[in-house]
Parts: sequence; C-alpha cells; structure tokens
Amino acid sequence: MAKDRYIPGLLVTILVLKLAYYAEARAKVPAVIVFGDSSVDAGNNNVISTVLKSNFRPYGRDFEGGRPTGRFSNGRIPPDFISEAFGLKPAIPAYLDPMYNISDFATGVCFASAGTGYDNATSDVLNVIPFWKELENYKEYQNRMRAYVGKRKANVIFRNTLYLMSLGTNDFLENYYTFPGRRSQFTVNQYQDFLVGLAENFFRELYALGARKFSLTGLPPMGCLPLERATNFMNQFDCVEDYNKVALEFNGKLNSLATKLNKDLPGIKIFSANVYEIFNQIIREPSSFGFEVAGMACCATGTFEMSYMCNEQNPFTCPDATKYVFWDAFHPTEKTNKIISDHLIPQLLATFA
Repeated sequence: MAKDRYIPGLLVTILVLKLAYYAEARAKVPAVIVFGDSSVDAGNNNVISTVLKSNFRPYGRDFEGGRPTGRFSNGRIPPDFISEAFGLKPAIPAYLDPMYNISDFATGVCFASAGTGYDNATSDVLNVIPFWKELENYKEYQNRMRAYVGKRKANVIFRNTLYLMSLGTNDFLENYYTFPGRRSQFTVNQYQDFLVGLAENFFRELYALGARKFSLTGLPPMGCLPLERATNFMNQFDCVEDYNKVALEFNGKLNSLATKLNKDLPGIKIFSANVYEIFNQIIREPSSFGFEVAGMACCATGTFEMSYMCNEQNPFTCPDATKYVFWDAFHPTEKTNKIISDHLIPQLLATFA
C-alpha cells in the first residue's frame, strides 16, 4: 500500500522538476531572435518587392490554420521549434509582418530574409533584404523595446536572448556558382574566408549591442538539394559532392570562428549548430526516419520548383508531405525541420538553459 502511494508521489515530483526546468530555461532565455535566410525566414519577404515569396498555398498548408505565413515550408521551421523548447511561443513572428507589434516581438522576432547571404551581392540577386539591413532592423527593434519595457529591462533581455543565425547556402548556390562576379575575384577557398570575415564582423557588432548568446548554423549538404540533383544529369541525378565538400569546409571555418570569438570576447557564448550530419543522414537513409522520398520534393515535380513555381494547382504536388524530406526543391518539410530541431534542442538547452 505504501508502495502504491509512493509511485504517484514520485510522478508528481518528476513533473514538478520538469516544470521547474523549463521555467528556468525560460527565465534564462527570455526571447529568441533570428537572423538569416529562407531556412529561418518567418515572412519578412512578404512585404518587400521580390519574386522570392511563399505567402500563398500550398506553402503553410500544415501550419496552424493552414495559413501560408511566408515560411518556406508546409509548416513550421526550426526557430519555431527551438522557441517552443525554451518555453516561449511556438511560432516566431516576422519583424515586418504588419499583423504583429512590439508586444508580440518581446519574446522573439525574426529578421531573416529568404534569398539573402553574408555577401551583399547575394541579396542583390533576387532583391531581398541584405544581411546588414537585418542588423539595422534589429537596432530599430532595440529602440522600440527600450520604449516598451524600459531601458534597464530591455538591456537585460538583449543580453540573455538567444540569437539564431542561419545563412550561407545562397552565397554559394545563388551567387558564387551561378554568376561570374565573385568567381572572378575569389577562389572558392578565398570566398569562404571572405564570408567568414563578414560573419565575424556581424558577431562583433551584435556583441557591441549587448548580445551574448548565439547559435550559429552552418551549411546543409547543399549538393543534395533537389534543385542541384535535378541538374546533375551527368552523374545520374545524384548529389553534387563538390558542393557538399565546400559546405563541410565552410562549416569547419565557421566552427573555428566560433572558437576564436568565444576566447576573444568576454561573456560571449557561440554554439556551433552542426546540422550537416543529421541532415545528411536523413537524405542518405530516409527510411530510417520514416521518409519515402529524398531525391525529389513534395511540391510540383519536385525537381526545380520553389516560390511561385510551387503552386496549389499543380497536379503533381504530393498529398502527404510527411513522406518527403524536401517540401520544395530547396527547402525541407516541416517533418524534416522538426527532426533536425529535435537533434539540436538538447544541446541548446544544455548550453543556454
């Protein structure tokens, strides 16, 4: 009898400890702020003059309410899952979305813009928000937050906020390998170093603005994106391994940058979010993760379509995105985003919570 009473008591204790843990995580990370490209854009491109948008169905068809928000997926993206894991809201709003105001942004906001990169020349390709402008928008946000909660409280929030950065793929696939400009100036190794220098400058500017906690996402196996495989007909539409090699090399340089800045800047903590390996496993062994298709995307023919070419009327769009690793020819499905996020979240909680 005593034993029976003990078991419910133990379960209650475990529940209380879990709730306390997540409450502490929330206290230590009061907000999640996002910089980057389409891998993390929550809809900022909706309000700028660019062809790179996703604020129409079938994008968002598996998001709450079936609403196309401007996320390049059928549902949620990694920052949403990370925010929720820290006890914050389950979807981070885009800064330029007129549906939201500073009270909505107080616990998390996204400044990312699909199609952008570290390199200003990359954002020029599709007329999207350059990386430096994301920083300017963040400075404006800081002023709005100080007016909203007071200077002292706002500065505490800025210092304890988790800043997510995810970009770089467009610099290579939409810029360096597509147009001759940067290739005439840099070898691919030199271009990597150029981008890392830009990343360092960005970190140092954010640090000077009070930011201390960062998660830096490297490149995915970009040679395995359906768009790249579709053009690799000389190798039976397999992954472009040269691009994957570049991604790994660049990720190594980002890791070295994180190590350097963690030593150089007092109080800073940069976590290198390595998504390459888990993403590569999903692509190479899709059935192990419950997928049926990894080489083609769900939307339309699954080979080259994204943005406006991914439309609701296309008869080839798959009915069940959970069977597919990729949603469109460039971006993962919500299910893939969740698997990758679930891989990172325990490490993020251990580092920042």
